[in-house]
Amino acid sequence: MANRAQQRREARKSGGSDMTKFYWTLGLVAVIGVGAVGYQVASHKMGTAATAPVDLKGLEDPTALMKAAQAITKGDPNAPVTILEFGDYECPACGTFALTVQPQVEAKYVTPGKAKFVFYDFPLVSIHPTSFIAARAGRCAVDQDRFWQYHDELYRNQNSWVLQANPIKTFIGYAKDLGMDADAFGACLNSDKYADVVTANLRLAQQLGLNGTPTIMVGLEKGMPKRLGDDFSYKAIAALVDQVLAEAAAQDSAASGGS
Repeated sequence: MANRAQQRREARKSGGSDMTKFYWTLGLVAVIGVGAVGYQVASHKMGTAATAPVDLKGLEDPTALMKAAQAITKGDPNAPVTILEFGDYECPACGTFALTVQPQVEAKYVTPGKAKFVFYDFPLVSIHPTSFIAARAGRCAVDQDRFWQYHDELYRNQNSWVLQANPIKTFIGYAKDLGMDADAFGACLNSDKYADVVTANLRLAQQLGLNGTPTIMVGLEKGMPKRLGDDFSYKAIAALVDQVLAEAAAQDSAASGGS
């Protein structure tokens, strides 16, 4: 029994993020029982910038979809608990969560290494016309190791850029304000780079049957994560994280024979 507890700890040290993605994807698809989503939309562009989902084939296979979708992780990748968000930069509730709740969650759980925070793009393109290119802008910031700073900047200024039909210059301005190479950022944004990744993330959310943002889930490395309801307050998230941490401790204790 002790070996099982040690195996759980070793699994956290090796390939944790990949296995988390694998089990969460296949586990959720299996439990929800959602069929393949035939989401194929021709890419729309502002000049040469991809602003809508692109046509990706073969993602009906959950394993292929898992490989194509890419999350951004904050914190220790080997942390025992994962706090996962599917977010949309045009979503007001996502902005409130990102700027007021997430910092508290990070201070309590991510910084001490109790949990990692994982973000997936989920642009609700049918109601938020600039959410896709905003997600691409966030991905372009990854190239300069500024994702989380840019993520917060988009939410801080949400009420401004969401009113613009073409926010590309504004997005490049945010990059410059954050000390990034604006030319390199602009070259990334004025292309179709990361359109495939954002599309795959969107497809993943749809395959899991998600229909709103933010969607918050909390879980262990393996098994079915717990989905938060409509209460995105710090109190609600902390209660769920504490519950999962307690379950993890109980599992480890049982696996080690209570020693």
